[in-house]
Amino acid sequence: MTRAAPKKPKKRPPTGRLLFEPIKTQARFARKVIVAFSGGKDSVVTLDLCCRYFDEVHVFFMYQVPGLSFQEAAIRWAENRYGVEVMRLPHFELSDWFRLGLFRHEDWAVPPVGIQDIYAYVRQQFGAHFIAAGERIADSIWRRAMMKHSGHLDVKRGRFYPLMYFRKEDVQRYIRQHDLKVSPESRFLGHSFRSLQGEDMYLLRRHYPADYEKVARWFPFVGAGVRQFEMEMEENGREF
Repeated sequence: MTRAAPKKPKKRPPTGRLLFEPIKTQARFARKVIVAFSGGKDSVVTLDLCCRYFDEVHVFFMYQVPGLSFQEAAIRWAENRYGVEVMRLPHFELSDWFRLGLFRHEDWAVPPVGIQDIYAYVRQQFGAHFIAAGERIADSIWRRAMMKHSGHLDVKRGRFYPLMYFRKEDVQRYIRQHDLKVSPESRFLGHSFRSLQGEDMYLLRRHYPADYEKVARWFPFVGAGVRQFEMEMEENGREF
């Protein structure tokens, strides 16, 4: 009777100082980097790391609605802390939102725009190639598969993943240790602003009524989503 081959021990993700090996390698590979900034937890850590390790850092921010107070507060904090100028750009998702009529009348005259169009534009404007953002291998099964294939330095796509091996607790610890500020709406939404769905709009209206009105001017039917969310809460006997 043959014995089964012993199972190989699972490879543990890096911890401690090893968490920073990806960005050290990336900074040796290229001295200039572009950071996609959202104001969320992973985003602020990525920006801080890039400003510590790269000689030249450029930053861009993609908005769904321009001039929201909490997003501008996060951008101003980043500009003041790191001495950078953040380029504000329309989010590529706006193309589909306008064309398909998300909480507004559809408009097929709007040209289709994708993330690669945004990347091509910022690369041209900044004269740099590699783009860093806060993707982590622990985010999802899809992201794990993608990043295990590409590694933390994706030369083919021109992407850096400084937080590849960070866990959620690593991100939170880094924020505390370095006194970083996350975009203020995260306290209420649980994440940086990214959605027009009823629950997020309900919370936005409660905590940032002036910003809610700005969103409603761009997307006049968001109130219907808020009312649907309220009705679902009432039906389930829940208070929010």
